[in-house]
Amino acid sequence: VQLAESGGGLVQAGGSLRLSCTASGSTFSINAMGWYRLAPGKQRELVATITSGGSTNYADSVKGRFTISRTNAKNTMYLQMNSLKPEDTAVYFCNARSSYVTYWGQGTQVTVSS
Repeated sequence: VQLAESGGGLVQAGGSLRLSCTASGSTFSINAMGWYRLAPGKQRELVATITSGGSTNYADSVKGRFTISRTNAKNTMYLQMNSLKPEDTAVYFCNARSSYVTYWGQGTQVTVSS
């Protein structure tokens, strides 16, 4: 499985961005997908996850502001980010998990200016 993220960029505080992650290859094996982020000087942090059944989970820091979703074909995942804050600045990584393997994208930079 290969993952490709897009949609990052520079936005002012209070603005919005939508990240996309497109999976290719053996996508039938994917059980769940998610977004993680890595900010300078911090550990990698789970942002949101979504299962093949559509169940979602969010970090407390993004609840009510971010929404994770997947297409019916389950090969594209989105992260709609609203009311962005400077502390959301990070490299955002797409993640996909099968029964035995975890896959990662290359990451996309999100920068929120104050």
